Amino acid sequence: MIQQQHLYRPTILPVPEGTPRPLWSVMIPTYNCANYLRETLASVLAQDPGSEVMQISVVDDHSTKDDPAAVVEELGRGRVDFYRQPQNVGYIKNFETCLQRSRGKLIHLLHGDDCVRDGFYQKLQRGFKENPEVGAAFCRQIHMDERGHWTHISWLEQPESGILNNWLERIAVQQRIQTPSIVVRRDVYEQLGGFDRRFSCWGEDWEMWTRIAAHYPVWYEAEPLALYRRSSTSLTGNSVRTGKNIQDLRKAVGVIRGYLPSERANKLAKTALRNYAFYALNSAKELLSAGDSYAARNQLREALLCHSSLSVVNSSLKLGIKIFSHIMLSGIRWTQPANS
Repeated sequence: MIQQQHLYRPTILPVPEGTPRPLWSVMIPTYNCANYLRETLASVLAQDPGSEVMQISVVDDHSTKDDPAAVVEELGRGRVDFYRQPQNVGYIKNFETCLQRSRGKLIHLLHGDDCVRDGFYQKLQRGFKENPEVGAAFCRQIHMDERGHWTHISWLEQPESGILNNWLERIAVQQRIQTPSIVVRRDVYEQLGGFDRRFSCWGEDWEMWTRIAAHYPVWYEAEPLALYRRSSTSLTGNSVRTGKNIQDLRKAVGVIRGYLPSERANKLAKTALRNYAFYALNSAKELLSAGDSYAARNQLREALLCHSSLSVVNSSLKLGIKIFSHIMLSGIRWTQPANS
């Protein structure tokens, strides 16, 4: 057994003996996104091989602004299970519920506002069938905006589909996988545990994919078959405005360091921190352009806490002058507005 008792990682119990085991569990966590759920469900149902092969289940985190149950009834017509949390538990614990309620041998966590393209399940299944030792398989992902317009495609990890080389060191320095693009064997979650509860807003997925890479080979599908929706709140949410997102990513770097070869751990951790320093600086620039100097300042501060290389410091100084000038010219407060 790989798993050890861990205070922050829930144990994912095996499926009880005698329970029917489909190959797939498509588990769809939702929260106030019923307007997108129709598209999500339609993309899965279009590839549905039948209930004996695929479990499809929506797990709602006690939505308050819409009615996902009605959408499931409308589109699922009895084919899709629905479970509503009795109270809001937060998205990480809702993920945990998804894993615990899954019965399939392969688990696909598909956010209720994301989608899959034709061939997703067939092509990722091939990765596991041809390579039984892999713990997870993922594909390139297409990023889209709230209207469903494609904005960019994730980088090409290698020209041909297959098991990735040196994957642990590559994933350890930067998040490279969006959740709707990856499928994980259920027994891997049983061995390694669920998503780490220490992360309140960012980093829990990156930590999980890196944890898997530290213990199992990972298979890659070069064709972009998953669509990840980037919400407008990704830069306006409170975690970004306060800098909590980068604090969580720094925490993730510390956890991930423990998965790495001792002779490479420090260097890789520094590379990861430098990557997220520049990520924070880019976020600060976007926020300043949008007129949010409070949030820009917090992202700038977190960038410097990530890494103090000359390039980061120089970029921070230039950006800091722009932020200060914006505050002076606008006559706005340096502190967070009371209604934030």
